[in-house]
Amino acid sequence: MKNRIKEKLKEDKKLLSIYFTAGYPSLNDTVTIIKDLEKNGVDMIEIGLPFSDPLADGPTIQESSTIALKNGMTTNILFEQLKDIRKSVQIPLIIMGYFNPMMQYGIEAFCAKCQEIGIDGLIIPDLPVAEYHEHYQDTFEKYGLINVFLITPQTSEERIRFIDSVSNGFIYMVSSASTTGAKNTFGDVQQQYFERIQSLDLKNPQIVGFGISNSETFTQATKTTKGAIIGSAFIKHLTNEGTDTISAFIKKIRD
Repeated sequence: MKNRIKEKLKEDKKLLSIYFTAGYPSLNDTVTIIKDLEKNGVDMIEIGLPFSDPLADGPTIQESSTIALKNGMTTNILFEQLKDIRKSVQIPLIIMGYFNPMMQYGIEAFCAKCQEIGIDGLIIPDLPVAEYHEHYQDTFEKYGLINVFLITPQTSEERIRFIDSVSNGFIYMVSSASTTGAKNTFGDVQQQYFERIQSLDLKNPQIVGFGISNSETFTQATKTTKGAIIGSAFIKHLTNEGTDTISAFIKKIRD
């Protein structure tokens, strides 16, 4: 079966990917949010598996993870919630989480379960690319999963090219050397970084994350890349406005 991420990347448009934390605001909101995001034209969804020690996450996503864990979200519950998701949702779904819960579940068992329910890829910020390449790449590929790696403005060209060589989907381009969080605009330093990565002419397209919050930052980030990911700004919207106004949030980005 064709991987939905690869098919989506072929489309002649700038992609909008949305991140949210599974089990937030309420434990059973996960499927409702996914369906609403697809209905409102989102291209891909990153489903955050909450973890107690999220190294790359800013305060907004950390807080949502803490609440999701208090709500009772676990790996098993997430898989149970998503078991029938492919009966109604067609766009690519990616689980973003930390390596510890996956190891506790069992790497092969985790990958097999992802394939079973129709997950297309994984983003694991604390799994080093060399470790993945040496120990886990065959397993991920066996179950049809694309593993997405992050690069930052500080990542060396040598490492970027290695990441590009072992990737088979897209590269997650972190906009700045900081934790997640919304910004209102990008400055010259970020624009130069975006252009520098574009000049490397990598085989995998890049999608920008961290700091995308509105139509301006979305447009700036996608000028030289395939798409952009919004996380913190969307979670703030869920916190302040609830799950009934997702269409208004997406419309604001697209406009």
